[in-house]
Amino acid sequence: MSQQPSSNTTPLWWRVGRILLVILLVAGGVVGFKAWQLLWKPNVTASAFGPAYLYIRTGASYQAVLDSLDKHELLRDPETFRQVAQWREYPAHVRPGRYLLTPDLGNSALIDKLSQGPQDTVDFTLDAFKYKPQLIRQVARQLEADSAHLRRLLNDNGLLLRRYHLDTTTILTMFLPGPYQFEWNTSATQFLDSAAAMHGRFWTPQRRQRADSLGLTPTQVHVLASIVQRETSEPTDKPIIAGVYLNRLKHGMRLQADPTLLWAIGNFGVKRVLNKDKLVDSPYNTYKHKGLPPGPITSANRSSLNAVLKPTAHKYYFFCARPDRSGFSDFAETYADHKRNARKYQHTLDSLKILR
Repeated sequence: MSQQPSSNTTPLWWRVGRILLVILLVAGGVVGFKAWQLLWKPNVTASAFGPAYLYIRTGASYQAVLDSLDKHELLRDPETFRQVAQWREYPAHVRPGRYLLTPDLGNSALIDKLSQGPQDTVDFTLDAFKYKPQLIRQVARQLEADSAHLRRLLNDNGLLLRRYHLDTTTILTMFLPGPYQFEWNTSATQFLDSAAAMHGRFWTPQRRQRADSLGLTPTQVHVLASIVQRETSEPTDKPIIAGVYLNRLKHGMRLQADPTLLWAIGNFGVKRVLNKDKLVDSPYNTYKHKGLPPGPITSANRSSLNAVLKPTAHKYYFFCARPDRSGFSDFAETYADHKRNARKYQHTLDSLKILR
């Protein structure tokens, strides 16, 4: 007796179809995996030394970007990055800036970041400075701004007068020490404009009115505050010292401020001012010239500026560093009292053999 074919026998077309489906799924998985590797697999090298940054200078070419990535070994697989960069037409869309590269970035996300931004800002801290070269070095150390261009701008009297209403000397009153935020590729002009904006925000109508009540312009407040700042770092003494100098200005006395002599001779390391220093031929010699010097002797911070704007009311015309070298000062209304205070301080310097 012959056996009948089973009704459960799978048709050939169905078996072929299943095989084709498996092949397609496997092929799709392979393609998907390859796409993931190419586009989304993390491709930034993890650093044991903190965040990794890619700096792209203004005008840099695509090749310069590749060279920087290779030089600093920022990519795990540079070749896949090049493939995606070409496909995404990144070579035609290179943008300057400072970019944080985190280890989770794949090629696609990385190219989005580099071609579209935004870039990561720089937490810029402006430290107090005394001379223009010191300012220029600070900027060049933290931003892309060209130091030669910044130097030219700071010495272009006509431009400074037109743009900021300050000259090549008083321009130094525009810079407030403290924290700023910049894009790394900030230009020299953009840096000056940002400093001017910060300066403008400080000088509120109330502060301008306060300066006017003292008979000072904002620029003169900065100049006097720079002297106060060099005289002491003690917050409680600052408004008292500001009051001393304002009393002298009010009565037509010379300021006779030692820090202005140190600025004139270019040596703030001097511990003891000598009589020969008082002979220096300089408009900053406040032993020779009445009134304020033509510009600041350091970039005054907010504490010093506020000390001048809100000075202590008193009758002191003299002050001298205390002999205990605590950083505080002894104040006097008369020259005779001041001479006694000064002799005590000089004896301390003599005992310590501080001659200069």
